[in-house]
This record gives sequence, C-alpha cells and structure tokens, in this order.
Amino acid sequence: MKAIVHRGFGAPSEVLELQDVERPAPSDGEALVEVRAVAVAKGDWLIAQGWPYIARPSYGIRSPRNRIAGLEAAGVVTVVGPGVAGIEVGDEVVGWATGALAEFVAVPVEQLAAKPANASFEQAAAVPVSGFAALQAVRDAAGVSEGSRVLVIGASGGVGSFAVQIAKAFGAEVTGVAGTRNVEFVKRLGADHVIDYTQEEITDGERRFDVIIDIAGNRSLGTLRRALEPKGTLVIVGGSGGKVTMGFGRTIRSIFVSPFVSQKLKQIISKPNRDDLVVLTGMIESGDIIPQVGVTYPLEQSAEAIDLVGSGRSRGKTVITV
Repeated sequence: MKAIVHRGFGAPSEVLELQDVERPAPSDGEALVEVRAVAVAKGDWLIAQGWPYIARPSYGIRSPRNRIAGLEAAGVVTVVGPGVAGIEVGDEVVGWATGALAEFVAVPVEQLAAKPANASFEQAAAVPVSGFAALQAVRDAAGVSEGSRVLVIGASGGVGSFAVQIAKAFGAEVTGVAGTRNVEFVKRLGADHVIDYTQEEITDGERRFDVIIDIAGNRSLGTLRRALEPKGTLVIVGGSGGKVTMGFGRTIRSIFVSPFVSQKLKQIISKPNRDDLVVLTGMIESGDIIPQVGVTYPLEQSAEAIDLVGSGRSRGKTVITV
C-alpha cells in the first residue's frame, strides 16, 4: 500500500515521503480501515519538525517513533480483528489513529466512532484532533454556558472554527478574532461579532469577556487579562514560539500567576477519548457544528498540506484525500 513515511526530523518536504509499505493486519481489538480522508493540523507539522524539543521524548529522540505520519482519519472498515464487537466490515467510521496517512490503517476500536451520515469523509476526518481541543476548552476548561461572553482568538483555524460553533451551541455570545481575509468566514461560523486583528486590538478598554480561548496565540498574559472580566476565565490552547518550548513558557507563567489573581488562568492539552468523539459526531448529526474543510490535497502532496498548516495560513481544516 501507499503511505507517507516519516524518515527524520526537518521540513515536511524533506522528511515525509510517499512509499510502498506493507499493509497492516489488525491485532486483537483492532479494525483495519481503508482510509478515505486524513486531516492534518499544526501538530503534524510540529512532529515532522521534531519541535518543540521538550516534546522529543514522545516524538522520538533521534528519529521518529512512528514510521508513518498522520493522526486522524475517516474511512471504511475492511477487516475486524479478534475480540472486536460493535463494528462490522463495511461500516463508515472516524477516529484518531497513529499512521493515518496511508491507504490502510489498523485502529483500536475504542478510537473509532460511526461517521455522521450527514458528513463527507473529508468533513468527518476533520473532527478528532481539533474537535477534542475545542470541546474540552469550551466545555471543560471554560465551562461555557448560556449567556457567556466568549472571545475566541484564532477563530478561523482548525480548533477555532470548532470552538466558535461549540460555544454558540452552548448558548454563548461569541466574538471571534481573525485576519481581514477570514472575517466573513468567521461570521458564517455563527460568531456574533468579529475582531479583525489587523485593524483593532482585543483590549480596546470597552469590551471585556467572561471567557477567552486563545488558540496557538502569542499575546502576553497581561494583554489577555486586560480583556477579561475580573472573575473571568482564560484558556490557553497551545501557543507559538521558539523551537525549544513553542509557547510553553507563557503556559508555565499562567500556572504560577493564576493562584494570585481573581481570574482563572487555565491551560489544556486535549485528551483523545471515544466519549468526546461521540459527542462531536452527535453535534454534527444535529447540525450544531459543521466541520470546515478549507482545502484538500491528494496523498502524494501531504508534505505540502502539512507545510500549509504549519505556516498558520490555513482556514478551517486541511484534509488529505486517499
């Protein structure tokens, strides 16, 4: 089968290569999925680069731990391994899976859920990684509820596009932050207001928010706190920065500052789990959220797609079709 093999750490175009590899066989509790679509995100770019260095123990110290790239996919079950129940050959599924950038991938069944009937494979593939981060930020860390005034920084990206829709589904008044070219896109997501960061600051002295969800941002804690209500909640989802910590310095500072201020300064690293995957697919089926696929690439152009999301210029989710 064809797969994107991760040969080392560096620019995706230099370390990711389309190769013929042996098709995997499902082990106990696994299903073999014929992949139809794979979403890529900033995490795929970071893994290709081997950044931040403090994460190398999970990526692999000297060489990539996982031979085949890719983290999330949608497709059709072709074989079920021993001990599998609840999934049958022919089922259309979505889930998170190591080595997803391939024609076939073996996936533990607890990492799969039924693909929503009203979503394409491309839309379904967009759900797991970014959807987990958005749902856990909005629901768990921020506790967004009816009437909450929520600011989503990075609203046009993969996580942000989910966060805006999930917060709206929970009854919040949502303001999105995006660049000029993405203002109308964020409005179409359902945001009540949009701040064009090229034209105005989030700290205008007039607006304060109950919740700020900052996705892969680099604004200082002081700037964010000035836009937050005295009893408000800041949720930091990732960050941007240098190769060593990639924004974790700000996250660490928030941990030390939070006990001494009235505002809640929180940080999340999303945790994949099937319960939340089912919640997300259910919200798609109900129409509360629509996965936003910005652009698609064929499998052989996976490195180009990953470069796009790494540049920060992508809108919604970038998806590989297989």
